[in-house]
Amino acid sequence: MLSLSLTAAIVATLGAYTLYTLLKILYQEYTSPLRNVPGPKSDHWFLGNRQPLFKNFDGQEGLWSAQYGRTVRINTFLGFSQLYTTDSKALQHILSNSYLYQKPAAGRYFLGRVVGPGVLVVEEDVHKKQRKIMNPAFGPAQLRALTEIFVQKSKQLRDVWAARAATSGGVARVNVLPEFSTAALDIIGKAGFNYDFHSLGANSGSIRDELHEAFAKISSTDLNTGALDLLKLEVPLLRRLLPNTTVDNIIVDSQATMRRIGKQLLYESRRKIAEGKSADSTALRDLLSLLVRANMAKDISDAQRLSEEDVLAQVPTFLVAGHETYCLLNSTAATWGLFELATNPQIQTRLRNELLAVDNDNPSMDELNALPYLDCFVRETLRAHAPVPLTFRVATREDIIPLETPYTDRNGTVHETIRPTLVLPILAVNRDPALWGADAHQFLPERWERSPAPSTSIPGLWSQMLTFLGGPRACIGFRFSLVEFKALLFTLVRALEFELAVPAADIGRIAMSIVQQPMVRSDLAAGTQMPILIKPFTQS
Repeated sequence: MLSLSLTAAIVATLGAYTLYTLLKILYQEYTSPLRNVPGPKSDHWFLGNRQPLFKNFDGQEGLWSAQYGRTVRINTFLGFSQLYTTDSKALQHILSNSYLYQKPAAGRYFLGRVVGPGVLVVEEDVHKKQRKIMNPAFGPAQLRALTEIFVQKSKQLRDVWAARAATSGGVARVNVLPEFSTAALDIIGKAGFNYDFHSLGANSGSIRDELHEAFAKISSTDLNTGALDLLKLEVPLLRRLLPNTTVDNIIVDSQATMRRIGKQLLYESRRKIAEGKSADSTALRDLLSLLVRANMAKDISDAQRLSEEDVLAQVPTFLVAGHETYCLLNSTAATWGLFELATNPQIQTRLRNELLAVDNDNPSMDELNALPYLDCFVRETLRAHAPVPLTFRVATREDIIPLETPYTDRNGTVHETIRPTLVLPILAVNRDPALWGADAHQFLPERWERSPAPSTSIPGLWSQMLTFLGGPRACIGFRFSLVEFKALLFTLVRALEFELAVPAADIGRIAMSIVQQPMVRSDLAAGTQMPILIKPFTQS
């Protein structure tokens, strides 16, 4: 009887809590100032405008701003309101106030169950503490030492493609997306924690170590494929009540492997440092060793040091960030860069001519950064093809966001401020004609030869764009990404020629988890891909 009474009490409590939460959400929506902001109708009764939000990346990402203005109300689940803004003053306010505007809880859960409590997930003082310890590992001096790794792995990829072309009659058709993904994984493995995945090379198919396998399982899985996964994402209580899904089991197994091997890597780094190895030693140049050394420094207090759990969390963080996100990005960005080279022969020729003029097959970071057209090409690729097309923020308390461009609501009232839950449309801002000019949707590396820069009002960390975001939560590894990208292009373009294997109009893009990737419209069943014809370059 007691058990039945207790069960009934628990059910009643949960029911009351659910009803209270629902009424609170409905009240907040009913009184929301966003209700009168102009915007599109829902495309779906349950999903609202989420489907076009994650799919309109083929020149349509700025459609809402063109129709309704720079500040737009869109609809999320069940028609609840969300702010979509390309207003530069609003973006500056949001990105500068990272304690107030944080990643939504659902987003932190989504990413956190893959990487753990690393710098990509944590907020406020914990994020500030982790970032302060990690900053020295991403400085210019450290990246100069890592450039050799970037070039070495780029050469391995070059040789793989050249060999494939040689055995295919001189021209090889390659889906470059997974190939770049493999190269990026090898690079972050070696540069991140002195761990070689051996993914590239003739024997790559037979060498599949545990850490590579664990990460491959997670990265190849859509983390929100089922209804239960979606419910757990949006309703925290259900994460404990609902049974594990297939995705849950994959994540648990892969995380256990990454954690176990991460502990081994962490132990090795500490052992080498304790043995007094020289700071110039190759073994101590990797990001994890630099992080461990900074965390062991005598001039920081115990309160400033990271716990072993915090340090350990950076292993999967480096893997995910270095593999395909806007932080330490490369596989997705490099794929879109090759797309532009393959569809613009004149750009490919000009870039190759500049690179061949360098009398050095092993360029340093400074030599790579001194190449002006390579720099223009990298900037334009990251502007026009930002791998992460959008991100989300939610206000932790009431706030008023200032607007550069006032909006007129449905009642005809003009507003210069707003209080929202927000979408930050990175790609739409990077391609906004109001900021970049009428040619914003054209791929023009030459735009970066102008002075001043094309747009100066975007509050981005790097090059007046939002690709690496801005403010206190901007990408800590953006310099790593840029040098890595330049090393790849330098090595590949000098030796190989690229041509698109399908008509350019057949290439579309789709958001996979948080990254926008290419697909072939006439071959959707094949999944994400970028087919490129590759052949050795012969200098006349």
